[in-house]
Amino acid sequence: MCPLALSSCLRILKPEQYKVHLASYNGNVQPLDEFVSDRKAWDGWNSWRSKKNDFNRPYIFALMDFYPEPDHWLFGGVYKVLERYKVKRQQGYRIERVQDYEAWVGRLKITFKRPSRTKSLRFESCYQHMVASEILAEPYGGECFPGYEDISHDFTALEPIFRKERLDWKTPLENVKGVYLVSDKRNGKKYVGAAYGETGIWSRWKCYLENGHGGNDELVKLIKRKGLNYARQNFVITLLEYRAAKTDDQIIIERETFWKHALMSRTPHGYNKN
Repeated sequence: MCPLALSSCLRILKPEQYKVHLASYNGNVQPLDEFVSDRKAWDGWNSWRSKKNDFNRPYIFALMDFYPEPDHWLFGGVYKVLERYKVKRQQGYRIERVQDYEAWVGRLKITFKRPSRTKSLRFESCYQHMVASEILAEPYGGECFPGYEDISHDFTALEPIFRKERLDWKTPLENVKGVYLVSDKRNGKKYVGAAYGETGIWSRWKCYLENGHGGNDELVKLIKRKGLNYARQNFVITLLEYRAAKTDDQIIIERETFWKHALMSRTPHGYNKN
């Protein structure tokens, strides 16, 4: 698609009534992953209020960092601010989605270089600098399968892919065996696992995405203490190597042992017990 000025396809009659919300990684989760996983959770990003009262105009023009591509943002909707409230120490905005723009939500990609790390901008100062770079056929549903060699994804990025059983991921992953790594960003510990037998990598990873631990003893203890959100906030899953489905299981087990030694993933340094 030939890039167009945003104003030529998404008309905002009074931009001075809007603040732009440039939502990006908050240290725990990417807003793009949150949007794909749970639209209500994404709404929450726009109702949260800092001490600065960033969104002090009638409307919020919400964008989320499309982090697979630098300087690209996915349109997250327009919200009308109904109320600014403070209850004890909590501050926030009561908002509602403006339905006139809903057809574009999750589909319109915008190119814009953020001038600073600020999360809010006056819309009239940047409206003319935004470019509509792509319109997706349907709302964004997660990253396309990148190939076996390039899988190293946060837990929250994989969750919606597995929940929706995206065929571009499911078909290749359920037809291979392999060795994988679960890394804990919080403490640097690692767990090396293997997928063999008739289940393939897809079924093995699905267990992790459902319960956070995949049935592994040390991870079970961790998630029992800290909850599934700990996995969502801290786990990264990486495919270390893969083999054809007809590969003898013993070969996969031997490769798993190799990676446990190479990455020093056994306790107390990691989460592998043996």
